[in-house]
Amino acid sequence: MLESFLDSKEDAHKSMIYSYQHGFSGFAALLTSSQANKISDHPEVIHVIPNRILKLQTTRTWDLLDLSQIPTSFSSSTTSVKGLLHDTNMGSEAIIGVIDTGIWPESKVFNDQGLGPIPKRWSGKCEPGEQFNATIHCNKKLIGAKYYVNGLLAEMGETFKTTTVREFKSNRDALGTVRGGAPRARIASYKVCWNTMQKDGTGPGGSCSTADMWKAFDDAIHDGVDVLSVSISGDLPEDTEVDKPDFVGAFHAVSKGIPVVAAASNEGPKAQTVANAAPWLLTIAATTLDRSFPTKIALGNKQTLFGESLFTGPEISTGLAYWDSESGNNADVKGKIVLVFDTTSTYPVETKGVAGVIYAQHPDDIVDRCHAFPCIYIDYDLGTDILQYIRTTRSPTARISAATTLTGLPATTKVAEFSARGPNSVSPAILKPDIAAPGVSILAALSPFDPNGHDGFGLDSGTSMATPVVSGIIALLKSLHPDWSPAAFRSALVTTAWRTSPSGEPIFAEGSNKKLADPFDYGGGLVNPQRAVDPGLVYDMGIEDYINYMCSKGYNDSSISRVLGKKTKCPTPKPSILDMNLPSITIPNIEKEVTLTRSVTNVGPIKSVYKAVIESPLGITLTVNPTTLVFSSEDKKVLSFTVKAKTSHKVNTGYFFGSLTWTDGVHDVKIPVSVQTRITIKS
Repeated sequence: MLESFLDSKEDAHKSMIYSYQHGFSGFAALLTSSQANKISDHPEVIHVIPNRILKLQTTRTWDLLDLSQIPTSFSSSTTSVKGLLHDTNMGSEAIIGVIDTGIWPESKVFNDQGLGPIPKRWSGKCEPGEQFNATIHCNKKLIGAKYYVNGLLAEMGETFKTTTVREFKSNRDALGTVRGGAPRARIASYKVCWNTMQKDGTGPGGSCSTADMWKAFDDAIHDGVDVLSVSISGDLPEDTEVDKPDFVGAFHAVSKGIPVVAAASNEGPKAQTVANAAPWLLTIAATTLDRSFPTKIALGNKQTLFGESLFTGPEISTGLAYWDSESGNNADVKGKIVLVFDTTSTYPVETKGVAGVIYAQHPDDIVDRCHAFPCIYIDYDLGTDILQYIRTTRSPTARISAATTLTGLPATTKVAEFSARGPNSVSPAILKPDIAAPGVSILAALSPFDPNGHDGFGLDSGTSMATPVVSGIIALLKSLHPDWSPAAFRSALVTTAWRTSPSGEPIFAEGSNKKLADPFDYGGGLVNPQRAVDPGLVYDMGIEDYINYMCSKGYNDSSISRVLGKKTKCPTPKPSILDMNLPSITIPNIEKEVTLTRSVTNVGPIKSVYKAVIESPLGITLTVNPTTLVFSSEDKKVLSFTVKAKTSHKVNTGYFFGSLTWTDGVHDVKIPVSVQTRITIKS
């Protein structure tokens, strides 16, 4: 096809970047605008999509999530673990594909001691490259390693400048974090993101190309991964068309039965910032752990305060000073502990030889910002108290002790401030994020180039840290339920999630004003892997449901055909987006009343009876019909019901939240309900 549009077979060969053949039929090529326009008119071409640059989103976890203690080595017996980890041999037959920045292959997390043979269904490979020897670096743990850069090189003009971080033209990653999964799961790494400058060299730019990303999806489908973990997103609201990578590449992975787990992004706590909003994706928010690192600060006036830090000692006792942007450059702070408010950068302080920094900030639970010196984090109230002491004392002093570790109460789970929030700006009737998992100060494997690292490990934060937690859980669940669809896994996680922390305390959402978390903060709640094993009922979906979604969104037949890779026609009348069989109900614009439909599939005992329990949002009346679901045989596993929502509000409102639960006395299948009243003004 290319040869027919270009001058010669040689030119066509040079133009070719990738051929896509496993998830969908297509190719990536370097073309001029006029050439692309000509090819788009070819009768066998559904659509021509321009390459885009995307951006990367970047211990205690299993205890918090009620999974038993993980053995200290792969050769340890699984008899010491219980529940989901025990029942799945800690995921030894699962294959997790990670589309990200690559890996540091010498990391201890890739030790394959005690692992059995690589699963026979695996058909991928390890590709050699710069400082990456496929024979040496891949093993029974790291079973796949590929890298994709041709799309980025085409975008950057065949060469690109790296940032100050070392980059390797291979799957080796100099700065990224190894984002794992289940303890014994096999890892296949697909490197699509690179530490690059923008074309004009002005600084770190987008480092992931859609052409590269689609090829990674295509290969992962062929290779036989069980689940894909993705920490990449486009921009909002620009990247909202059906040619987004999460639409095309992820859609085809899901259509092949591969769940795709994606980061919600780190743009919180503002509303409508959640990314990766396609309904076939499982979109992950980030929470804290029930862990804190209290650090004692003793002032010279005998006042004792507590902040948080990763300071391991020895104790620091010295003078205390205040640094701000106006007087800081003239302040004598060498050898002192310095108070800094988060309105001022700590960078100048780093060059002044300070003994440590007390950093006053909005609470966000991130304690790993400083690397060259001890950094203790406090809130504004304590910062103001310390500042008052400094300004009223001739020679203020402070003593900082090493941090201690506190797990369990009074520390409790919170939605992280940075975690992106709903409602979904692309499709308001589709609840995003779907679920939350720990993503703050997570112990992770780091490369030697990472300033956070110590002996190959360090703490990292982001929705990209929460994403692999859920990927690992799905890998475990898929070992027990290999016939479940990606939608069934999503439903199992959402309907069984914790709405309070495992300790029973409320889950708050960090932000400018701390508040109780709602579905726009954490979707269904905090993931509860043990309960997801046996959810009772699931809200299932397949390809036809996703096609109906696109039709309900108003995409025309040709746009939908781009995604499917084949000609498609929407049904008449157009489906309602409210009827999409999600494990949630979100009504963004009710004026009087609306009725929607859901169906549930019984994955529990064949003979079961479920009754509806309704918690209506404020000012909204929910009516379910029928109120009892009776599953009586193997042939009657799917039952439908309707939900009528009626508003009593006479003015426009924000969202109010409730829930719908189906219970048989053993299983509580709970979905969040979010409703917003919008009154049409008649002229």
